[in-house]
Amino acid sequence: MLFLAFELDGNRYALDSRQLIEVLPWLNLRPISKAPACIAGMFDYHGLPVPVVDLSVIIAGRAAHFRMNTRVVVVNYAAADDAPRTLGLIVERATSTVRLEPAQFKETGVSSGEMPYLGPIARDAEGLIQWVTLPQLLPLAVRNVLFQN
Repeated sequence: MLFLAFELDGNRYALDSRQLIEVLPWLNLRPISKAPACIAGMFDYHGLPVPVVDLSVIIAGRAAHFRMNTRVVVVNYAAADDAPRTLGLIVERATSTVRLEPAQFKETGVSSGEMPYLGPIARDAEGLIQWVTLPQLLPLAVRNVLFQN
């Protein structure tokens, strides 16, 4: 299985490539007034307004560092109880893909508590990498702000 690898504060993470639509360079985003801190803004994606979430805020509690390798990853996002939606994710150091089998990922045995999106961990030639599971990524309050009917 192919994953997009990215790095945040020295830790590696993986997004399942089957959920990815496109990986874009950094974009200028339109702010969303009074949105939660993790919502970086929105942009026009082929005529569709797409909200963008900063994974650095969600995972590390800080805004992303905007470097040459900071990307906006357009994904098909669907919580367990929602229809799929197009969502942008800001990720740092998104420079490579890795091929791993799901069986290579092992549960840590440690409760992720308020971070249910941090899934199992695998080891490859570069070290440990943790699977970020999209369906659990956004809390209900954030989904309600982003995806009002």
